[in-house]
Amino acid sequence: MTTNPTQTYATQPTTRVRIAPSPTGDPHVGTAYIGLLNFLYARQRGGQFILRIEDTDRARFVATSEQEIFDSLHWLGLTWDEGPDVGGPHGPYRQSERTGIYREYVQKLLDNNTAYRSFETPEELEALRKSQIAAKLPPRYNGAHRELTPDQIAAYEAEGRPSVIRLKVPTEGSTTFRDELRGDITFDHTNVDDQILMKSDGFPTYHLANVVDDHLMRITDVIRAEEWISSTPKHVLLYNAFGWDLPKFWHMPLLRNIDKSKISKRKNPVSLIFYRQAGFLPEAVINFLGLMGGGMPQTSGTIEDKTHAATADLFTIPDMIERFSFAKISLGGPVFDLVKLKWLNGEYLRALTPEAFFQTLRATVFSDDFLRQLVPLIQTRVEILGQTGDLTDFLFSDSVMPPQDLFVPRKRTLEETLTFTADLLTTLEATPWTVEAIEPAMKALGAEKEWSVKENFMLLRAIITGKTASPPLLESLIVFGKARSLDRVRRFLETQKKLANTRK
Repeated sequence: MTTNPTQTYATQPTTRVRIAPSPTGDPHVGTAYIGLLNFLYARQRGGQFILRIEDTDRARFVATSEQEIFDSLHWLGLTWDEGPDVGGPHGPYRQSERTGIYREYVQKLLDNNTAYRSFETPEELEALRKSQIAAKLPPRYNGAHRELTPDQIAAYEAEGRPSVIRLKVPTEGSTTFRDELRGDITFDHTNVDDQILMKSDGFPTYHLANVVDDHLMRITDVIRAEEWISSTPKHVLLYNAFGWDLPKFWHMPLLRNIDKSKISKRKNPVSLIFYRQAGFLPEAVINFLGLMGGGMPQTSGTIEDKTHAATADLFTIPDMIERFSFAKISLGGPVFDLVKLKWLNGEYLRALTPEAFFQTLRATVFSDDFLRQLVPLIQTRVEILGQTGDLTDFLFSDSVMPPQDLFVPRKRTLEETLTFTADLLTTLEATPWTVEAIEPAMKALGAEKEWSVKENFMLLRAIITGKTASPPLLESLIVFGKARSLDRVRRFLETQKKLANTRK
């Protein structure tokens, strides 16, 4: 079976696009990047931009993340026409509130024999995976339950076995779809797994919910990151199984680190909260993201009320709506260069009037909220107010790098210390940002790695503060914020590893 590459596409009177972030942690710069591209595409065509929350991954769900997504995107100047917070005619806009819809549509697939129930236990699937690896085959479901009889299904149900629902991918042929940036792309069905559509807990996977929601919300253009290219044949097969027209697919080049690897928190801050708390201006961040991919003309512009003569590729959102060209997007991964972003942010800062700079500084680095959190940590430790800076300078510094004799415990080597720091970073990333959660998580790691509480906490204190004494460490972490604390640990690790390599 080969899908016709000249399939018909959905024709709607109005362009409709969407982003669908998952509330599983801090909002990601990649979400803002794809969100901006969808926003520009819609505004250029007089269409609608929709925000949908894909919150079916309950194991990774973070209760505060949804509001942080809203706040961060609004901070950047992005607005949407429909979404969980503004409503709209095609809601609900949270997938967790649409489970009844997904059950209805997955039943249609069972009825037309394009999906099937699979009853394997986790142990059976793990044994299959190991046997395939041993045979040097790619791990994938082998389709053992594709053709169960009604009696076999009834027997499994009588045992009380839970089941998942899988897509029945054709065993022969291929699927071809058109990518608006790359042309036709073909996947052989032997390389497309029988994807799970509905999990045993009754929640849909991304693939089912994505297709059903895009169809019901009348999405005309799916603009997303290129990492979803390999999933698109499954989506095309789902559209075909339902008998629905396809939207247009646009897969945008991924943001890259300097070394061209996919942008990740190991090499760059990826949290939008970090950029907000660290003192980047939203105008600079959204301008920088607009320059990614090559859709903007590479010419110099100016900012209104400039106080310096420097010019650069400076654009407002209205400029981008007017001038951004999707036809000019380069497929080479745009480099997320933090040095360039800082330079660009500096251009915006220098364009502010002194009064505007003062107000911006008071709203971020020296905000009343930040200072109020800080006061209880230092009030009992100072004799004159002038000592405040001595105790808290690490909270206002962008870069703190302790000397080796400060952070390496007496009985440890540098290599041991850096290995433990990497484990500590992983632990902190996965820990809710409260004193009550951080303290036991650090102690548990120390016990596992045989690091004393003193060694463990003194190491982190040195990394965060650059000192051996400071206001209460864990409380200081809370005030400083998770995004900035983790960034400081990452930069410490990166710097020390580079120094270690130069010594070899």
